[in-house]
Amino acid sequence: MLLSILTRNKTKKSKMRKTIQLALIISILLTGNFLKSQELNASIKDANSKEPIPYVSVVLSNKKGVITNGEGKFSLSTANTTAIDSIFISCIGYNTIAQPVSTFTDSIIYMKPKTIELREVLVSNKNYTGEEIIDMVKDSLDKNYNKDFTRKKMFFRESYYQGFDKTNYTFMKSTIKELNKPFIDSILNAVPKRDNSYSEILCDLYGNYNRENMKIDGIKACKLYDEKSELDINNLEEKFNEIIKDNVRPDSYFKIKSGIFSTKVDAEEMGVADVKKDSTELQKELEKRKEEERIRNVGFAIHRKHTIGRQFENLFYMDDAKLNVITKSGRYNFTITDYTYWGNAPVYILNFEPKRGEDYKGTMYVNADDFAVIRIDYENVKNLKSIKLFGISYKEHLANGKMIFAKNENNTYDLQYLERETGSKSGINRPLKIIEKNKVVKGRNKQNELYVKLDMAFTNVIKYEIVVFDAEPITKADFTNFEEKKGVKPELLRKYDPEFWKGYNIIEPNQAIKEFTAEE
Repeated sequence: MLLSILTRNKTKKSKMRKTIQLALIISILLTGNFLKSQELNASIKDANSKEPIPYVSVVLSNKKGVITNGEGKFSLSTANTTAIDSIFISCIGYNTIAQPVSTFTDSIIYMKPKTIELREVLVSNKNYTGEEIIDMVKDSLDKNYNKDFTRKKMFFRESYYQGFDKTNYTFMKSTIKELNKPFIDSILNAVPKRDNSYSEILCDLYGNYNRENMKIDGIKACKLYDEKSELDINNLEEKFNEIIKDNVRPDSYFKIKSGIFSTKVDAEEMGVADVKKDSTELQKELEKRKEEERIRNVGFAIHRKHTIGRQFENLFYMDDAKLNVITKSGRYNFTITDYTYWGNAPVYILNFEPKRGEDYKGTMYVNADDFAVIRIDYENVKNLKSIKLFGISYKEHLANGKMIFAKNENNTYDLQYLERETGSKSGINRPLKIIEKNKVVKGRNKQNELYVKLDMAFTNVIKYEIVVFDAEPITKADFTNFEEKKGVKPELLRKYDPEFWKGYNIIEPNQAIKEFTAEE
């Protein structure tokens, strides 16, 4: 009897264990399947200040990952991950977070600042000056930074902004009644006062950081832009052509005067159009422009490759980099301002500023173990270029950015994130005369005249962002044998589409991009 009871109890326990095991297996399978179609969207914030933390590295167990944008936000595809896979979140000055993918359920992740005191540890080792640390950085450049051939999985975004700061003019005279103040006002009103556009591409880039040794394999691309302004300008161009055709003699030439300058231009060379064009020719011209746009789109990936190459040329350790804080370190002052951690590695924080006429100031973070610069932030301290002559002005007023590097399996560093922003301001404050002349007409050489005084100014800003998700070593032969794929075309979007990059890892767009919508 007792044996029978014990046997039944043992059987029940065995069944219960199997039931629990089966439930666990089903749970893991369901979780795994659930994660295969998931995307983790979250913001990372400082646990104390509750402020967003930008440029945080978020990496899966398979070494694939992203970096948070300037607003601390990220979107990470967790496709093909299981409940046992982990996410690693790291940032200079904070404790690293490492936990299973399935445990990330909140839309906000808080990181705790590292509180371990480093000053005594580093100072007791050797009381380096800022200049001595930079000397060791320079001595270690060749061994610290990977310059070999790799296949880089990367995302590149270019943001363009143009805005008129001032569009004033004084209408003085016109002998062609159609070229009057209302017509000029219509031209200025048709030109958008603000013009934003964004282009993005996800690609594999084969080669090294030399622009001559790069090949691209485009995966997906898009372009956010507003074609309405282009159509309006085309319509105005047609109207201007008609006015010129009706009022200007075919054998005339123009005298363009602005201040002390004077230029002779044939009527057919006026930037607007040929005065003899009829509607059929005009239609052919518009179709030709569409074809040119199509050709430009076919070459989109190649153009992106060259733009990416130009950004690589500005890596701080490149010989001809505009940011010459390392290559021309003698022209800068360096000050150790603090100490922190990057993971378990102690890090020096150095500020730099120009001694005399250099252009930049900023902050760099130097690994105290191998003296690699793992991050550098910089901004210009003066106009990089400034010209003002006879009422024409131009200045390059903006040049800032950052570079972040990650250590690879060979204990060298690859670029992880690059941001570069450049801007210029232009202006014109001078009179403008367009005078039609004709030597064939007897009695009066001067035929017509348009005379205005201009006072205009505008700003251009371009921002580049590059995220390198993975850099896999390849041989030079691999690079040589790879056939470049040039055909990826950008999908033209009139407004931001949150579904476009779903399932792909990119750097999250900022709020300005998310709010982009072309005018109706």
